[in-house]
Amino acid sequence: MRHGLTTRWCNALQTWRRKLKTWRKFHLEANEYSEEQLLAMLEEEKLVHKRVKMLERIHQRYCTLRSNRERLEVLKFGKKP
Repeated sequence: MRHGLTTRWCNALQTWRRKLKTWRKFHLEANEYSEEQLLAMLEEEKLVHKRVKMLERIHQRYCTLRSNRERLEVLKFGKKP
């Protein structure tokens, strides 16, 4: 394990390194990543690359996915009119 991360996270980080080198490539593939993969990418970026713009973009995408998931979880309890 690197930086105290679990095996699952390490696998996600390996995917990150293979797939993502630039913002342009991230932008083209952003819809393919899961919350877990994005969180792993964010950790890798924080610990290794430290690129502010990439941190912003990855965090933005992660928050969008998380917000959508949480919204669906909340709406399950609502009544349809």
